[in-house]
Amino acid sequence: MLESLKNSRVRMEELQSILHEVFLGNSVAQWMLSFGVFFFFILLRRPFAQLSIEILHKASVKTKNTLIQTIITVIEPPLRLIIVLVGFYAMFAFLTLTPELDAFLMHFFRSMFAFTLFWAFYRISDGFSDYLGAHKGSLVSTLRSDLTLFFIKVVKFVLVVMGFVIIVQEWGYNFTGFLASLGLGGLAFALAAKDTAANLFGSLVIFSDKPFDVGDWVKTPDVEGVVEAIGMRSTRIRTFEKALVAVPNAILANSPITNWSRMTMRRIKMTIGLTYATSAEQMQNILGDIRTMLKNDKEINQQTIMVNFTDFQDSSLGIFCYFFTNTTNWQEYLMVRERINLQIMKIIKENKASFAFPSQSLYIESLSDSLLPSPKAAL
Repeated sequence: MLESLKNSRVRMEELQSILHEVFLGNSVAQWMLSFGVFFFFILLRRPFAQLSIEILHKASVKTKNTLIQTIITVIEPPLRLIIVLVGFYAMFAFLTLTPELDAFLMHFFRSMFAFTLFWAFYRISDGFSDYLGAHKGSLVSTLRSDLTLFFIKVVKFVLVVMGFVIIVQEWGYNFTGFLASLGLGGLAFALAAKDTAANLFGSLVIFSDKPFDVGDWVKTPDVEGVVEAIGMRSTRIRTFEKALVAVPNAILANSPITNWSRMTMRRIKMTIGLTYATSAEQMQNILGDIRTMLKNDKEINQQTIMVNFTDFQDSSLGIFCYFFTNTTNWQEYLMVRERINLQIMKIIKENKASFAFPSQSLYIESLSDSLLPSPKAAL
């Protein structure tokens, strides 16, 4: 019994001697305690972050604001990293370090904290972008989603640049002096970025003037189709051949753009040709019937209806028709135009007239007998 007590006492003394051993200016006990604190925070990061997120979610449910809930969800990974950084900082609080190592660790800790902070803001901007995409229909009356998405991209770019500059300056580098020292290299970079800057300002012009939206049918001197996306550098247009064309915003901002989707009505313009056998009375009846038919049609805009006998053409009598449909849908417009054409054909038939087609008449006149040579004279 006494011998076992002596052995255990010897082990305790050996353990104490080991714990009091000094390594890099700190005892083994201090190193074990510091690593224990760090691993404690490592194990704690996930449950603590989840608990914090759950508490914030419960608090946000009362506000019934889904944007706040989205932001709370996206900040969970940065929150875990902050817990790890706090553990890292607490780990070295139990150690005595050299001034050089202490300064290095302090720079590292501040850099990582800045990275985590800007990472959180970056994820929040992503969450806001996803929220806007999910609620695009409900926000379109008060907020242009494409303009907001553009500014979100700008904010994300600014966050990346600011985070990089702050981290670089934390390590003692003068970023402003670095840019000034580029000299001709900076000038060359500026010249290379000229087109990018032009496209950026072109996108600002598009967002401010609002010549089109995503989903509009547009026509430019170079391309015609449906707008699928408006980006910082270019606008993607799906042509009617189903090809995707990326047009630089600088070109779009300086080009005439026809937005067919913003038509208030569609035009019908045509000239009907009747044969020259049509009498004046028939012409008057046909004109009156066509005008009456158009004025009684609910799908024809009543502000502008022109039906007039205008031309004596080479092979026909021309009736000029000019009016508009109330619908702007292409398929519906074609159906209305088809119905109007059939009714005009019916009116022409009811008035016993006929359509003219390109033709030429050849008239042959016979010579009188006095002008013909006699058979005797010929002999």
